[in-house]
Amino acid sequence: MRDEVGFFNFSIYKIISKEQSYLDQARIRLLYYGFFLVFVASGVLFVSVYFQGQHLLAYTAGLLMFSVAVLFKTLTYRPKWQAISHALLVIGTLINISIVYVSLQSINVVTLQVVIVVIVFSYYMLGQTWGLVYSLLNTVPILIFLLIEYQGSYVIGIKPDKIDQATIIISLFASFILLIFIHNHFYTSFLKNIKQLKESGEEQAVLNLKLEKAIEKAEKSTRAKSDFLSTMSHEIRTPLNAVIGMSNLLMMDSPRPEQKENLEILRFSANNLLAIVNDVLDFNKIESGKLVFENIRFNLVELMDNVCGGQMLNAEEKGLEFKLAIDDRLKNKVFFGDPTRITQIIFNLVSNAIKFTHKGSVWVKVTCLEDRHNWVTVKFSVMDTGIGIKETNLRSILEPFTQGSLAATREYGGTGLGLAIVKRLLDLQGREIQIFSKIGEGSEFLFNMEFPVSTERPAKKVDEPTEKTPENFLASLKVLIAEDNVVNVMLMKKLLSKWGIIPTIAENGERAVEFMQYGNFDIILMDLQMPVMNGFDATNEIRKMADPKKANVPIIALTASAMAEIKDKVYEAGMNGYVSKPFKPDDLIEKIQSLTILN
Repeated sequence: MRDEVGFFNFSIYKIISKEQSYLDQARIRLLYYGFFLVFVASGVLFVSVYFQGQHLLAYTAGLLMFSVAVLFKTLTYRPKWQAISHALLVIGTLINISIVYVSLQSINVVTLQVVIVVIVFSYYMLGQTWGLVYSLLNTVPILIFLLIEYQGSYVIGIKPDKIDQATIIISLFASFILLIFIHNHFYTSFLKNIKQLKESGEEQAVLNLKLEKAIEKAEKSTRAKSDFLSTMSHEIRTPLNAVIGMSNLLMMDSPRPEQKENLEILRFSANNLLAIVNDVLDFNKIESGKLVFENIRFNLVELMDNVCGGQMLNAEEKGLEFKLAIDDRLKNKVFFGDPTRITQIIFNLVSNAIKFTHKGSVWVKVTCLEDRHNWVTVKFSVMDTGIGIKETNLRSILEPFTQGSLAATREYGGTGLGLAIVKRLLDLQGREIQIFSKIGEGSEFLFNMEFPVSTERPAKKVDEPTEKTPENFLASLKVLIAEDNVVNVMLMKKLLSKWGIIPTIAENGERAVEFMQYGNFDIILMDLQMPVMNGFDATNEIRKMADPKKANVPIIALTASAMAEIKDKVYEAGMNGYVSKPFKPDDLIEKIQSLTILN
């Protein structure tokens, strides 16, 4: 219905619109044209009964004419068809009762026709519930009147009117016209409604087909994005592996002080670039719904010490005071959860705090809020005395690729993904992060997490020797490296030479299989993306060898891809371990030692 309708409007086209359903349009038309028919019919009846001296019926007809005129004007000025329908039905019900109990004091074909018109009109206009209500309001009084007449004569102090045959004919004619008009009008609207539903169904089918194609296209786009990120991950991390690896090797060669400073800058920059790549990959993994949370045992106190230990050095380099406070009630508990994701959350929050704080301090607090024997609620808080965040930006900084301001982005750099990853990781676990901040005074990031805990006391750590195996054991290992990148080959040779290992190099997976067929090796370092034959296929071929010793040789996957599904494929292919490039030398040698000792 249109909003702007003048008081002197009489046009139906100004009170209906295409936005309305066919049924609602039909109801408004029925009221509009029905008022005209009722007004004419009641006018004819008024003339007929007035000149016969039937004053009660004349008053009733006149009241109906006046009511119809008022309701018609209301419809054309304020077209609220439901309220108007109720008003008309209430008036019709009252008139019907007054005719039976006062004007005629009897029931005849005229009163029955009025009841039928009211019932039909109420169902079509207002639906089943109100149709039933008005049907009962009109039929029950008539049934009561019949019972009264059956028990004895109905007598009141008002003389009833008598209607002649002409008045009956006029009333019946008007009633039939109204009933025919109502049925014909709504039958037509129902046919249009069915046609509209059919057309809507056909349009819906076309839209569904388009939607399926759009979904298929989106899925292809998502797969393409994932493949692109995997490829870019490999292409970026491969040279990074060489840069970081060579930096580590040079640092192990006791460089001069000025060389050491340059190498530290080089390694720091390479690690920063690696962190950006990892952030992009992690965020993509979360957004694609491929992230799965682990539920393993871990020591929360040790975890926090390890996460904050490295960050403490970064804070001290900036001249900041770094404090880590852990509730004593958490120190003798074994937690169950995903330590990797907790590390990621705390690391990002602490890194941000240090990055955006020029002077003052950074505090990390871990507090036990509630201890329910086998469940613990822990509050994590990271506070700083940094630049602070505007109140208007408190929500937006949690969105991806967003920082507090353009100036902050230029001054501090970064992808703006750290806090977005934190928010997504907490959202996936049903947790919410709270932020309190004042410009120039600092910020505080808070969140709570619930952990199941073991009722057993954690075993005390036993100090292990730093060297698990003698150096001559490492030097005696026969290592096969399947790697096609020349720089990585040179890096691996130099790195392994530090432990006295002289490896054999296979430039692709097919050559690695050939080496295994004609030689014996203690362990294989297998790149995954290689020409001729990739690392997965090469591993499958090796696992099929007849010689059990060769078939069961330990294989460590070395790959620059950081996609989650790659790790699963590694173990499905039968490999024994996984080291992501760029790797720390200690991580690689520890993996080699653990697998060769077990073997």
